[in-house]
Amino acid sequence: MSRDYNVAIVGATGAVGVEMLLTLEKRNFPVKTLKLLASSRSAGKEMTFKGQTLVVEELTHESFEGVDVALFSAGAGLSKEYAPSAVKAGAVVVDNSSAFRMDEDVPLVVPEVNPEDVKKASRGIIANPNCSTIIELVAVAPLHRAKKLKRMVASTYQATSGGGAAAMQELIDQTRDYLAGNTQPTPEKFAHQIAFNLIPHIDVFQPNGYTKEEMKMVNETRKIMHAPDVQISCTCVRIPVLRAHSEALNLEFEEEITPEEARRILCSSPGVEVVDDPAGNVYPMPKDASGKFDVLVGRIRQDCSRNDKRGLDLFVSGDQLLKGAALNAVQIAELL
Repeated sequence: MSRDYNVAIVGATGAVGVEMLLTLEKRNFPVKTLKLLASSRSAGKEMTFKGQTLVVEELTHESFEGVDVALFSAGAGLSKEYAPSAVKAGAVVVDNSSAFRMDEDVPLVVPEVNPEDVKKASRGIIANPNCSTIIELVAVAPLHRAKKLKRMVASTYQATSGGGAAAMQELIDQTRDYLAGNTQPTPEKFAHQIAFNLIPHIDVFQPNGYTKEEMKMVNETRKIMHAPDVQISCTCVRIPVLRAHSEALNLEFEEEITPEEARRILCSSPGVEVVDDPAGNVYPMPKDASGKFDVLVGRIRQDCSRNDKRGLDLFVSGDQLLKGAALNAVQIAELL
């Protein structure tokens, strides 16, 4: 990059906002000035960036004067309210919420998959996809480019970080309470107890019986890959893990593909780390994906339910706060 940029983080004190701050520093993004924005409750808090102490400011419509890039992670409602003000002030908005993802004039971008789409940001807004979609596509898109995906059945195992810092804390508190003898802790962030349990319910149910989270994965995958005819079915499950999502993917392609071919393709794909040695008990797990930029891919095998070689099964794990949110947003800013 040829110059430094004035950057703002909206929702800087939230779980994803904190990771955005850390990711900007880790990737040495060329920051000239950095403005941290949050609600009035968080205004005045201090955060550190490259050894400097920064004070969080209250988010207002006048917050974006002189800002080049605004990274939003404060929820769809605030994005809809404040993103137009950021664009009006001259900033490009990279939005982590669901507010604009399916708008035709807003590109939905995973930099490893469709980087060219950042050029289509006619409204000055680029959308960050849903976390489970990002993690899935880093693994699936290279295979789709090689063999053309026809159908995918996905089962996700999503960490509590997807519900924010308070949801992560609820898992910690419930686990502590459960081990202390309270085997029926009161849920607050989730519909049911999350400690020592899993919940096949993320977001609200839709008329077709799928949840909104599941339909996000269906619709966003089609949009990002520019593949409107790909058939997708998804079940999203919340599990008692802190910050890395995992997914079991069953893939059907137009052309034959072997596990060996898939490994070769994935080993040369950006953002992917192939972790696939079943004999040595080596495969993707959330404990290993946590804190990593790359998506871990393994358990790559031929679909034994078919009588041809057009089907594969694989398992992926990726850090929801990083590649599923903050890292992807910063990578979009790097593309800009």
